[in-house]
Amino acid sequence: MDRSAVHHDFDRARSAFRALFDGATEEELRRPSNGTRWKNRQLLFHMLLGFLIMRALLALARIVARLPDRVGRGWARLLNAVTKPFDAVNFLGSWLGGSLMPRKAMVVLCDRTIAALHQRLDRETESGLVKGMPYPTRWDPFFREFMTVADLYRFPVQHFDFHRNQLSLT
Repeated sequence: MDRSAVHHDFDRARSAFRALFDGATEEELRRPSNGTRWKNRQLLFHMLLGFLIMRALLALARIVARLPDRVGRGWARLLNAVTKPFDAVNFLGSWLGGSLMPRKAMVVLCDRTIAALHQRLDRETESGLVKGMPYPTRWDPFFREFMTVADLYRFPVQHFDFHRNQLSLT
């Protein structure tokens, strides 16, 4: 894993997130996004959510990696089976967070979260980066059947870049 590339991608996403908010009017943030049911502001919160969930994803990967393979595969099958409720919670959480959280608070939260991810990545051992677990591939287009901790560090920027193309900001 090229840690410097991941650090660079984190910084690029953080700068882009700030620039998107700084350059958008309130009217633009209330405009529907392209290809989602969210407004631009709610989609921006969803993009931030990709970084916010990293603590849980990393902890889950470490726990499941210690269990027998069949347990991890069963867990991934179970999560795939509950995709519809997950999608509903994912939609409503992003709708609510993007509707209620002030834009300045979202930018500050993004800065702090990515700074924490930088620190956490720097503390990772090589042996820790190769640990992983099966993932629910129906939850996100960037989840693969098996993901390592290194893969997880790449996920939030992939998620961010994908959704950035759905914003309808000028």
